[in-house]
Amino acid sequence: MHICIQNGRLIDPDSGMDRIGDLYLAEGRIISIDSRPEHFHDDREIDASGLVVCPGLVDLSARLREPGLEYMATLESELEAAVAGGVTSLACPPDTDPPLDEPGLVEMLKHRARNLDRARVYPVGALTQGLKGERLTEMVELHDAGCVAFSQADAPIANLHVLMRAMQYAATFGFKVWLRPQDMYLANHGVAHDGEVATRLGLPAIPVCAETIALTDILSLMKETGASAHLCRISSAEGVALVRAAKQQGLPLTCDVSIHHVHLVDMDIGFFDANCHLMPPLRGLADRDALRAGLMDGAIDTICSDHAPVDDDAKLLPFAQAETGATGLELLLPLTLKWAMESRLSLPEALARITSYPARILGIDAGRLVAGAPADLCIFDPDAYWVVSNAELKSQGKNTPFLGMELCGRTRFTLISGHVVYG
Repeated sequence: MHICIQNGRLIDPDSGMDRIGDLYLAEGRIISIDSRPEHFHDDREIDASGLVVCPGLVDLSARLREPGLEYMATLESELEAAVAGGVTSLACPPDTDPPLDEPGLVEMLKHRARNLDRARVYPVGALTQGLKGERLTEMVELHDAGCVAFSQADAPIANLHVLMRAMQYAATFGFKVWLRPQDMYLANHGVAHDGEVATRLGLPAIPVCAETIALTDILSLMKETGASAHLCRISSAEGVALVRAAKQQGLPLTCDVSIHHVHLVDMDIGFFDANCHLMPPLRGLADRDALRAGLMDGAIDTICSDHAPVDDDAKLLPFAQAETGATGLELLLPLTLKWAMESRLSLPEALARITSYPARILGIDAGRLVAGAPADLCIFDPDAYWVVSNAELKSQGKNTPFLGMELCGRTRFTLISGHVVYG
């Protein structure tokens, strides 16, 4: 299909381009910017006056709940939510049921996603069989089946010898290991940040040292094994400081933060709001400010939605028993715009954190608005206000701390391979 997108504000976060212009798409790719190619006859015109045209968003953590957890969400509902939020590429963690520890499961997931013709799905394979932290998976076979990296999701590896062997295996073949730093013994089934709020509410707490001690172990094993690592969902000021220092030492390290932790703190739990039961837990105001500072100076590379839809019943339980997680695919863009406005950050710089930077971490051809790049695009209205509600969310999971809040920034069109999949 030949599409002409006219009069849009074209933003390429990778190069810093930011100007009004036209975009010409054909054969699934961007073929020209501004100048109409010879013999180009468009099948469709999109008037993007007053809208921003940028690369499709790339999300490093979106749980799709398939296979095995369809009562929480389905592949259809979550990929529909992805394109409604302007997300064209996403990585899904391996904590499905069964976990993504067999090539057949990975191939089935990719096949299902391709047939739905929505967002591109990049599976993250399990580091250990069944995510039990004991026996390593066949990473080479999982990589051949389509896994882009290897992770334990939120399941811990208590035995550091197993983690070292996993990192040695990954380093041998140049695979990246994605790890969420949290010591399982120090976390000890806690549900909230170790601070005044947890004490007042009588909730079992997770101290910051649960993150920093695990992080120190990971950094030491990186030096020992030569493995590359991506740190998932840093949550504390001390954690950011350790990551910053490790990067200054030249370790092959990248890092992300959840969009929820960019905005919320433990005080937002209020009177046991289970939608704020997240993992890692929401921490203090100083931690949130440090996360924002880390995003500004490059200690933290990207923002992810940490999308985790759950069924309503799982959030109606008492706070400590409620399922962790929040839906985020459709909120990633407006919440990033909100952070950018509050931090006085330019739009191209903000969008880089959810387009070109995560694309680089995944190692995929995405996140660029240049001739020859795939025509995976997000066209959004930066001035459109909307209220987050159950009716507005496409995701099967309606669990978000931002329910009832008015946000600015709304996706108008999402294109994948030059085809309009939302609009």
